Amino acid sequence: MARIWVTCDCAGTQTIDADRLGAATGETVRPPCSALCTDQIGIAAKALEQGDAVICCAQERRAFEDLAEEIGAPAPATVDLRDRAGWGDGADATPKMAALMAEALLPAPVEKTIDVESEGLCLILGAPEVALSAAEALKDHLGVTVLLDAPSEIPESRDFDVVAGRLHGATGALGRFEVRIDALRQVIPGGRGALGWSNPRDGGRSECDVILDLTGGTPLFPAHEKRDGYLRADPARPEAVAAAVLAASHMTGTFEKTLHVRTEPLLCAHARAEQTGCTRCLDLCPTGAILPAGDHVTIDPHICAGCGVCSAVCPSGAVSFDAPPVDHTMLRVQTLARSCLAAGGTAPRLLVHDAHGAEMIRLAARHFKGLPADVIPLDMVSLGAFGHAEAVAAVAAGFASVDWLPGPAVDLDALTAQAELAAAIAGADRVRVISTTDPEALCDDLRHGAPDPVKEPVRPLGSRRQITRQGARALHPEDTVLPLPEGAPYGAVLVDTDACTLCLSCAALCPSGALGDNPDRPELRFQEDACLQCGLCATICPENAITLEPRLDLSQAALGQRVLHAEEPFACIECGAEFGVRSTIERITEKLSSHGAFQGERLRMIQMCDTCRVSAEILSRDDPDKLGERPKPRTTADYLSKRRDH
Repeated sequence: MARIWVTCDCAGTQTIDADRLGAATGETVRPPCSALCTDQIGIAAKALEQGDAVICCAQERRAFEDLAEEIGAPAPATVDLRDRAGWGDGADATPKMAALMAEALLPAPVEKTIDVESEGLCLILGAPEVALSAAEALKDHLGVTVLLDAPSEIPESRDFDVVAGRLHGATGALGRFEVRIDALRQVIPGGRGALGWSNPRDGGRSECDVILDLTGGTPLFPAHEKRDGYLRADPARPEAVAAAVLAASHMTGTFEKTLHVRTEPLLCAHARAEQTGCTRCLDLCPTGAILPAGDHVTIDPHICAGCGVCSAVCPSGAVSFDAPPVDHTMLRVQTLARSCLAAGGTAPRLLVHDAHGAEMIRLAARHFKGLPADVIPLDMVSLGAFGHAEAVAAVAAGFASVDWLPGPAVDLDALTAQAELAAAIAGADRVRVISTTDPEALCDDLRHGAPDPVKEPVRPLGSRRQITRQGARALHPEDTVLPLPEGAPYGAVLVDTDACTLCLSCAALCPSGALGDNPDRPELRFQEDACLQCGLCATICPENAITLEPRLDLSQAALGQRVLHAEEPFACIECGAEFGVRSTIERITEKLSSHGAFQGERLRMIQMCDTCRVSAEILSRDDPDKLGERPKPRTTADYLSKRRDH
């Protein structure tokens, strides 16, 4: 069934060249209407009945979905060409529209989810006057328990539970919170008169599905606004409390939670042999969802809020964003660049934004100048997942520059670090983080000159590391070595050969295999392309002979092994077989020559290979087989016999 694109110039406020768009995309593009959502809605209905329709209007999505339901047709796909392209600076926006249409044609990846069960057990924290009032409002919807800081007058109603105590801590998320309470006092329900309190006890534990925090104090969790099931409101603002109570009343049942990231533990460079290496994701996770788990890290999907920062900073690909997957984001970037250039664009610029940025773009288009015709927006669910690798890939694919437009929920420090790394690789004039939150200022900020795009765009495939390297090679001569900021996941290992003893501990623990040995000779080998700059080698080196140099070597030499340090092997003084390191054995021999336990044959054994050393040990004077017959053990009968003799 043919796909039909139904366009509208929105009362003549934008220019749509249907013929050029059809030629550029190979799709059937209808001549633009002027009032598709009102007077000409019959055209939309006819298109919906005829085939797979795409409505080029996102503002009235609900109207077209209702229309499709009314006539028994499938719900149409909608694409926003007006706010993102048509309402711009008046320049030819056809290449941008063609790019946005091509991106919309990409198949959407299947979202992976897990079920979260909430039985509606709610813990309310706060002062009595606020917490008890919230409990009264929620008692018919949830199973409510109110935790008071100190014993106070107990309401006679038993429609909800009241306890007193000091909240020691809380863990978990929606449907699986666990709280720890000290000085816990519970209500004694029996007896006549006012209800009383039990004696306090420490170490109380309980579970709940929802926490409603009305204390106004320090939040219980880092990045608390991203913790599902944790609702917090200022008790001094009744409207905020009412909103939190309303939200809590709906938190019962089964919910689908997106699995934001995918992990490959075998690739993780967090630790080896109880020595810590890479901690990039642990240092940046705002919610504390990432924890060490031996040699790798583990991510709690119930706590993960999907900011995507861990994927952007992971040097090995052990953690990668999966909603959508990294390769889908790369495909979107390449599709936008390729389609724009094919439709006549010359130097497109990429504007990466999230939902907050999308609203800014809509306001800028309706009330101000709108986006320039050469600025192509890329809407990301999580802006943090668009890191340096994606930015370098965008520039290599033909974008003249890449701008991030962060919203208030974005970790600006983490995003800035990724932008600095991308700038070091792609060029400082090609990468920016836009700090404004004013739509009009955004319009002005984007109206500036851009550097020339790469002459021969490339569209690399593979892992984020491979794409970064291939993209960098398209932007620089192949023998370039780019200095990178501290903490970059690319670089060299530098060895102080005077201090190194070639113990090869670094090679044994290197998680990526960048450091290795030579089974035939005492050598330390290094492949720079594989180095993650995790720092394990520097941490475990007993001689402190290793330092790291952040850089990106684009030459072919970085893809092969090179010798960092090599020495002559020592020849066994008995059989002549080569083993060990000459300088090390000579140094040990010299140091032990004055030691009483290493004299004569014992000292010579240090200079023997394993086989000869074993033989010498067997033949030594202290061989237990040469000490004669072992004395017989004395028994009780021997002692009694000796006593009788006396």
